[in-house]
Amino acid sequence: MIETAPARRSLWQRQRWLTLRRSSQLAILGLFLIGPWFDIWWAKGNLAASLWFDTIPLTDPMIVVQSFVALGEVTATALVGAVLVAGFYVMVGGRVFCSWVCPVNIITDAAHWTRQRLRIPPGWRPHPALRMWLLAMCVATSAWTGTIVWELVNPVTLVQRGIVFGLGFGWIIIASIFLFDVVVSRRGWCGHLCPVGAFYGILGVASPVRIAAVAREACSDCGDCFEVCPEPQVITPALRGVDQSTRVIVARDCTNCGRCIDVCPDEVFRFAWRYGAEPTVATPERTNKPS
Repeated sequence: MIETAPARRSLWQRQRWLTLRRSSQLAILGLFLIGPWFDIWWAKGNLAASLWFDTIPLTDPMIVVQSFVALGEVTATALVGAVLVAGFYVMVGGRVFCSWVCPVNIITDAAHWTRQRLRIPPGWRPHPALRMWLLAMCVATSAWTGTIVWELVNPVTLVQRGIVFGLGFGWIIIASIFLFDVVVSRRGWCGHLCPVGAFYGILGVASPVRIAAVAREACSDCGDCFEVCPEPQVITPALRGVDQSTRVIVARDCTNCGRCIDVCPDEVFRFAWRYGAEPTVATPERTNKPS
């Protein structure tokens, strides 16, 4: 029989991007927690607005937008923090926030794992534009009420507060997201509802750092990449396109999580630079062995 080199990949090669993502998420959360827990204040605040080393402000641009429409003004510090954060995600991909920073991603990934083990069908599939409408509603409601509405129920902030202080209502929302993803809709929260994900998707629409199906000719149609991808619809154009079409996953919904790279036995995917020369075709070497 014919055995491919990717079949002999190590555990690290099959889990590296997942491991790095979890390390990133937990490390960022930990840097916020060592302040209230150990009185080491490298980071003050939360993922919505923070001050690092008493010098560098970082602000969620979505919060700044809501603040402006609600109050008609934004502080200089918040604006500088938003520019820094927005600039970073414009370069690396807006929804990198969802897969590499957001602690709710750990909860929704756990829900997806649970759904797979219980063999629950995909369930309800909301309209693809629903989260964009929810984002617009958040901004419009902030303008109407004069408050930053989303922060009242933002699961990202509630997870952080719940870990530090214990927050009953926050845990109810977190449990609701978990159950929604398990029982109602596959990848429902992050993939269809979360307005934060919608906002960062817009922010990183032209990001140069992308995943590409550089060796799509080697694809054996195993389907593993579609199974693990939180936004599987983004894979098809790059993987199934004709020779002249781009191999780069350019859809703004892609989270650059790297799971397709991890699980692909044919080593089809890798991170690539979106602009300039098309990624070089790289077909894995094959070793013939007697059956």
